[in-house]
Amino acid sequence: MIKTMSFAMLHFSVAFSIAYLFTGSILVGGLMALVEPACNTVVFYFHERAWQRHQHGADSTEPDEHEWAYAA
Repeated sequence: MIKTMSFAMLHFSVAFSIAYLFTGSILVGGLMALVEPACNTVVFYFHERAWQRHQHGADSTEPDEHEWAYAA
């Protein structure tokens, strides 16, 4: 969990820094630090689903080890 939190802080810092450097705006930097990782999280979900299908075939009946994370 510590590794995950440190990576999240690094990710937010990079997103903020790049947006701030490009725009000079703390507001835009802050918004990008929140929006970009949130978008990445959604994209990652769909990437994992597609990757799972690619690895096991579309009609695989094997259980997904991360299925608990997909439950809404």
